[in-house]
Amino acid sequence: MFDKIPLKESYNRSQEAILEYLKNGLKDGKCYFKSKYIARDLGMTSKEVGTNMKMLSDDCTDLRIEKWSYSKSTTWRVESRPGTSAYRNAPANVRA
Repeated sequence: MFDKIPLKESYNRSQEAILEYLKNGLKDGKCYFKSKYIARDLGMTSKEVGTNMKMLSDDCTDLRIEKWSYSKSTTWRVESRPGTSAYRNAPANVRA
């Protein structure tokens, strides 16, 4: 009856910047990221990062993003999903 319309065709600029930041961090062997440091490094607010990270945790197919803990700032655990370019480029200790 109705054609399915994709909810999201692409990421916004903030989300693209965050994804690039996370992928670079994974290449360096990191798997835990604090919202306040992502915000500081990318010139965003912690709230903006948190909102976008939540959306990315639901929508991103390259990375597995989960809210890990909260201590003065939200910590996110990020892993590369198998079969993606992020996975192939990540060190073995941060692969899903």
